[in-house]
Amino acid sequence: MEYCYYAIDCEMVGSGYRGCQSILARVSIVDWFGDVVLDEYVQPIEPVTDYRTPYSGITPEDLVNGIDFFTVRKKVISILQEKILVGHSLKFDLDVLNLHYPEHRLRDLATCDSLMRNNQPVSLKSLAWKYLGQIIQIGGHDSLEDARACMEIYKICRQR
Repeated sequence: MEYCYYAIDCEMVGSGYRGCQSILARVSIVDWFGDVVLDEYVQPIEPVTDYRTPYSGITPEDLVNGIDFFTVRKKVISILQEKILVGHSLKFDLDVLNLHYPEHRLRDLATCDSLMRNNQPVSLKSLAWKYLGQIIQIGGHDSLEDARACMEIYKICRQR
């Protein structure tokens, strides 16, 4: 059963006026055991106007040798076929990948009733501390670290 669960996280940079439009910069996917299935930096499909480095952890150097967006998207689609997808605020990751995913196969920690506080999503950083005793997202986000944290939190909450 473990083979059908994958966790995903994406990092985004900004494009357009004041960097308000999010575009994919990195995508990471891990399996049930936290092993890397995919971890790719992505060539921006539009000019980057804000790298959002304090939040995304992405620098211009990271994207120099990035993979073409459409190639990465095809890889993601191929990998996720028939998988149950775990993550935090998955809508944003799926939107930036321009993917539609069956609702019944999504396990979104941000919308899980048992993980919410006052009917509001709790940050992944807070969930990682509460459930894993881990401090994450220091000095920016790391999509690989975030995907692994999502999978570990999901496994704990799933057993309840």
